[in-house]
Amino acid sequence: MSAILDLDQIACSGNGVEHDIETPHGVLHVTMRGVPKGNRPVILTYHDIGLNHKSCFNTLFNYEDMQEITQHFAVVHVDAPGQQEGAPPFPSGYRYPTMEELAEMLPSVMTQLKVNSMIGIGVGAGAYILSLFALNHPSLVEGLVLINVDPCAEGWIDWAASKLSGWTSDLVDIIMSHHFSADELSDNLELIQTYRLHIAQDINQDNLALFCGSYQYRQDLDIERPIVGLNEDTVKTLKCPALLVVGDTAPAVEAVVECNSRLNPIKTTLLKMADCGGLPQVVQPGKLAEAFKYFVQGMGYIPYVLLSHLSNESVATAGMTRLARSRTASSSSITSMDSSRSRNNLNSLLEGSATGGLDNQVGPQTMEVSC
Repeated sequence: MSAILDLDQIACSGNGVEHDIETPHGVLHVTMRGVPKGNRPVILTYHDIGLNHKSCFNTLFNYEDMQEITQHFAVVHVDAPGQQEGAPPFPSGYRYPTMEELAEMLPSVMTQLKVNSMIGIGVGAGAYILSLFALNHPSLVEGLVLINVDPCAEGWIDWAASKLSGWTSDLVDIIMSHHFSADELSDNLELIQTYRLHIAQDINQDNLALFCGSYQYRQDLDIERPIVGLNEDTVKTLKCPALLVVGDTAPAVEAVVECNSRLNPIKTTLLKMADCGGLPQVVQPGKLAEAFKYFVQGMGYIPYVLLSHLSNESVATAGMTRLARSRTASSSSITSMDSSRSRNNLNSLLEGSATGGLDNQVGPQTMEVSC
């Protein structure tokens, strides 16, 4: 497992253009890299509590395979209010937006940046916010990658436990336990120290407490798995293709499995990464970039030639990378030869990997990656 040593050393190539965008629920800080290309969607990211777009996504977007993707898309990184680097404290009495209001800030971002649609990548609280946005504005969202998504409101027991732990633990400890399992906290000391210092020193603590409180008081995502032939056109659920991602030792495993059970199985894939904890985009950026490439090409984007070398290389090393999967990554109609080829390559990669020996295979609606 890899670990970043210094967050200051992983700044993405090019600083991008920063914007402070007025929305109905306050000002939102966003960073845009590249310009929208024709009718293509942008890739829009939203980070988790205790992080900002740099500490959450720089490792992934600096990865070589991911940069091949971003050559073809503009990228919009969203920082939740008050969580960006150098953010000033909010004035006394400031009311932080709810999760629903944070989601409703995004249409203003897209309008002012002249963006027609997006493919979202969200982690934790950011995944929840992007899910709300997709439910309320399905025409603006072409696909979602949801890492550590929790569709449930915090239960009374969880709420009470967080209150009790708050008497003996500081905010940083609570957030660390949100991101990392107990084993990861004790075993991956370099990564843990890096993020503990970042959360404690780089983000305004009062602002952070407000964002955490907003996430703590979230509501259940109003989604339900459709029944084929009965209510798939009327039930409320995500309409776009979705890739759910979680590390197999992450605290969010049960929550992500629960979310998977509420989504359309034809449009949803659950990717469970073996030997990976609470930050798969940091610890396993290569595997996540590989999955994202196939996910995006399955939607009809990115020329096949960009993936041909990856497919050949991956099949050749099937003994090292074992993938098992039972269904396609999305139900988007595939009309181009390139998209069909990509889907076939993904299926052959997964089948070829299985022939190399598959262990710890997860249930019939998931894909597991062992590294």
